[in-house]
Amino acid sequence: MTAVSPDYLVVLFGATAGATGSKLGSDETELVQLVWQVIDLAVPKVGVVHEVWIRPDRLEVTEECKERTKLDVENLRSAPELEQALRQFNQSVSNELNIGVGTSFCLCMDGQLHIRQVLHPEASKKNILLPECFYSFFDLRKEFKKGCPGSADINELDVAAMVDYLGLPKDSSVYRFGISEVEDMGNIILTLISEPYNHRFSEPERVNYKFESGTCSKMEIIDDNTIIRARGLPWQSSDQDIARFFKGLNIAKGGAALCLNAQGRRNGEALVRFVSEEHRDLALQRHKHHMGNRYIEVYKATGDDFLKIAGGTSNEVAQFLSKENQVIVRMRGLPFTATAEEVLVFFGSHCPVTGGKEGILFVTYPDGRPTGDAFVLFSCEEYAQNALKKHKDLLGKRYIELFRSTAAEVQQVLNRYSSAPLIPLPAPPIIPVLPQPFLPAVNVRDCVRLRGLPYAATIEQILDFMGEFSTDIRTHGVHMVLNHQGRPSGDAFIQMKSTERAFLAAQKCHKRTMKDRYVEVFQCSAEDMNFVLMGGTLNRNGLSPPPCLSPPSYTFPAPAAVIPSEAALYQPSMLLNARALQPTAAYYPAGTQLFMNYTAYYPSPSGSPGSLGYFPATANIGNIPPHSGATVVRMQGLAYNAGVKEILNIFQGYQYAAEDGLVPAQDQSRTLLSNPKEWVCI
Repeated sequence: MTAVSPDYLVVLFGATAGATGSKLGSDETELVQLVWQVIDLAVPKVGVVHEVWIRPDRLEVTEECKERTKLDVENLRSAPELEQALRQFNQSVSNELNIGVGTSFCLCMDGQLHIRQVLHPEASKKNILLPECFYSFFDLRKEFKKGCPGSADINELDVAAMVDYLGLPKDSSVYRFGISEVEDMGNIILTLISEPYNHRFSEPERVNYKFESGTCSKMEIIDDNTIIRARGLPWQSSDQDIARFFKGLNIAKGGAALCLNAQGRRNGEALVRFVSEEHRDLALQRHKHHMGNRYIEVYKATGDDFLKIAGGTSNEVAQFLSKENQVIVRMRGLPFTATAEEVLVFFGSHCPVTGGKEGILFVTYPDGRPTGDAFVLFSCEEYAQNALKKHKDLLGKRYIELFRSTAAEVQQVLNRYSSAPLIPLPAPPIIPVLPQPFLPAVNVRDCVRLRGLPYAATIEQILDFMGEFSTDIRTHGVHMVLNHQGRPSGDAFIQMKSTERAFLAAQKCHKRTMKDRYVEVFQCSAEDMNFVLMGGTLNRNGLSPPPCLSPPSYTFPAPAAVIPSEAALYQPSMLLNARALQPTAAYYPAGTQLFMNYTAYYPSPSGSPGSLGYFPATANIGNIPPHSGATVVRMQGLAYNAGVKEILNIFQGYQYAAEDGLVPAQDQSRTLLSNPKEWVCI
């Protein structure tokens, strides 16, 4: 129905029950008036002006609307609804034009707002399918600027300004809102296509029919003025839901990127890239518009923000996403042994996977071990919906979670598992996390892992929980795992004296209760424990490897200082001033570049039945007086005015040396030598 050079223009004007002018559509109010007029460009001549009132779902009209439109709310009660009004418009235009073979027409609007900010968003919310003619239109302000380059800036143009510039006659005695605007627009168009302007309407504005998915390279240059951040999205929303929220505005291909939190789940935010700054500015006007029952906040963002979420460099991902117009479904909770054949059988013949095995992308760690996640391609919406109906169906003995996904989410998940660690340590030999006397044997399952501990649990309570097996714990063998904020994570590792005792402890203590919580107990190896102690992470599916072994593509300059071995057992704030120290043992093989990730989990100071809250010194501390058989305790987080008396009160009931055994540890980052924050007790 729309050609490059149309035979007719249909001037269309609309009004809502709220704001008008430059704020039209920004308050999310419904359409209450449509006015239109047909213009024959060939003759040229104008047709009859038509007007229809529309009944909104909520009969709430602002005072501004009543004042400008002279609207009587009672008249709206008998007016047709939007869908019926659109059918009436379509029928009227068809009858007046007598459309035949080769006849074409296009809409003409005063600006962008009537189509992009009013008609398309409201029709989308009410599930109304707009006719094809509403997907292309001429912006009279832009066309006027082309025909009259000396006129005011587009942002300052309106119907009255264009009438004044052309010197057209105005009859201010009879003014009817909407109708007068349409009549003036018709006169402006007739003037533009006549001498001396001879303007030709040839390049209409376009509205995208649907959102197109696609990939984005990290090397791509993105204009900062085209990006917004949407916040407050429902967690189950997809890129198609985002495109529907911004219906009427053109989102760039692959320009909707859902953000994930540290656990790989959607956090209710998205970054959206539009085709131009004009569309970005219109999107900002939808701040606090609603998606269902939730209002969505819309803010400016940058191209770098978008690339961090949607950008990727993996050839495997690029090849997987190269098939366009595919629906992506994310699988979570897969067995680590799952194969592509088992995934295909899981979905069956009712929802065939695009390309068979090539349509499945398993997410793995850098060393090739599976994470339990995968992405699957489907060729159409019907197949994807059939697939999503299998949410929480069993594959083997595990239930599988299924979610709609996006190309940006694929990039995020892959980037997350292959990201570079944060703090580089020098080349081997590498210090162990555990001091040399307590390094466990490799490939021996003589440890147990406790999962689901109360956050307030102490080492003493863990020993009570272990009961008879507490006597089988190695010296300093209890390691509570803390998160990056220094708080208990609910996990702990215990080193047992033998594999047999570790097995029995896991069998008999599994799902015992501690403070109304049942605690899971699993037998594990020293390697599993050291994964965490070296910066690995914990998740519901078990242990994730530490981000220590960097991919070969990452290179860092080797620093001059080595973090001391005893410091690895304390919080990251203690590692600000690393000092040179020759490591005593190597845990990772020589030639391996090691990186510690202190944003993940790390161990607390260890304990055991015979000694709680202390750790034996493994290096000489020059300023501490020698005491035979003494044990060193480092206290962190003391008040700055804490003195010897307060510290001795803490250790009441324990044997400790005389007051000369209390040595203030200087905090070089604060230089508070008179009131130090840390003390070393012996």
